[in-house]
Amino acid sequence: MSRRILQFFEAEDGQDLAEYCLITALIALLGLVIFYKVSGGMGDLWGVANTRLASQNAAAGGASPAAGAAQR
Repeated sequence: MSRRILQFFEAEDGQDLAEYCLITALIALLGLVIFYKVSGGMGDLWGVANTRLASQNAAAGGASPAAGAAQR
């Protein structure tokens, strides 16, 4: 019985799989962090572009696209 317990603790059959799972989890976590940081910057960029387009549209005397479509 003690020999089987010793063999159980010395076996390394699932060690590679566990290491691959940990590496995969680390890569996924890093990917999420990068995505979170980039998405905030992209949101700011789209917000600035939207503000500039709206101000230029108002300065040119244009109406919103929905109002323009209703007038046609």
